[in-house]
Amino acid sequence: MSTPTVRPAHPLSTTPAPLNLLGLDAQALAAQVSEWGGKPFRARQLLRWMHQRYADDFNDMTDLARDFRTMLSQECEISVPPVSSEHSSRDGTRKWLFAVDRSNAIETVFIPEDDRGTLCISSQAGCTVGCPFCSTGYQGFSRNLSTAEIIGQLWYANKALRSQPQHSRIGSDQADLTTPRQMPERIISNVVMMGMGEPLLNYDQLLGALRLMLDDNAYGLSRRRVTVSTSGVVPMIDRLGRDCPVALAVSLHAPNDALRDKLVPLNKKYPLAQLLDACNRYLEHAPRDFITFEYIMLDGINDTDEHARELIALARQIKCKFNLIPFNPFPQSGLKRSSPERVKVFARRLMDADIVTTVRKTRGDDIAAACGQLAGDVTDRTRIAERMPERAAIAIKERG
Repeated sequence: MSTPTVRPAHPLSTTPAPLNLLGLDAQALAAQVSEWGGKPFRARQLLRWMHQRYADDFNDMTDLARDFRTMLSQECEISVPPVSSEHSSRDGTRKWLFAVDRSNAIETVFIPEDDRGTLCISSQAGCTVGCPFCSTGYQGFSRNLSTAEIIGQLWYANKALRSQPQHSRIGSDQADLTTPRQMPERIISNVVMMGMGEPLLNYDQLLGALRLMLDDNAYGLSRRRVTVSTSGVVPMIDRLGRDCPVALAVSLHAPNDALRDKLVPLNKKYPLAQLLDACNRYLEHAPRDFITFEYIMLDGINDTDEHARELIALARQIKCKFNLIPFNPFPQSGLKRSSPERVKVFARRLMDADIVTTVRKTRGDDIAAACGQLAGDVTDRTRIAERMPERAAIAIKERG
């Protein structure tokens, strides 16, 4: 076999770092195996061992030739970020804190329900968008995650969940935490890129992870069950539609540019008209015939009847559904959740206009795993965190 691709050495060592095969999609892995002189089916075998059997030791891959396994053990690794802590909510939600390097950690959340199991994955250590209602933004931004770090969250969660018995009716309102049951064949049925970070600002690494999620030799998820959530990076929405169209969710949160500029600062670069045009273009390729608009409900800021009327006018321009999200408070924001009555009235306004509307059930808030609460451990390299209190103050002023 030929010599593997030369890799950069660790900064404190002259020895090339092992090649982490976990971050290679089918095409990249096939090219690497070919460089080693192997046949294409070897790449498919490796994919299945890594992503379907969750093997991290090449010696366990018994249908690979012994000399090939020896070479892999010497030159490569299957490595996921180590878990620093794990928390379980009373409603069955699980949260893991992964240390992605010496100074940064990210969070991943599993949400079990009666008909599905959803994993919420992070794409960046921190976030550059800086929305005042999201706790990740208050930590600033350090770096993008690699494909291996992104897919490693799915790899670890799958392996961890399969190793532990679950309980009947987990995720229901009256969860029975005493009766064990066998886990279904596919525990994680849905993946949402809604964790820490803006996925489309880490596009290349995200794309590799998405392709592994969809690959039948890896996780075999359907495009309809993989969702990328974005705050509205218009050029990357277009690229995703061409390269790997999956379900798309847009963090809207405001019905007009003036308010959205304050709640979602990226709107200043890509205002609503451009965003809606991009979403309509995306629908030409999307696996679903609608775009999901996420709308966080903030007391006195974006939850009035007038805001509902503006949203209805906006919804006339595109096939969409709304997911209303009760705000999950955290100390730095100074923001308040809309009352349950206001959320119901707001949702009714949209539904009376024949707009499909759901209200997201708050899950995992007792372990700070609910929507908008994720905050790992980030070394801010951008000074965004310093500006966040000012952004929150501007948003709060809207309420007055």
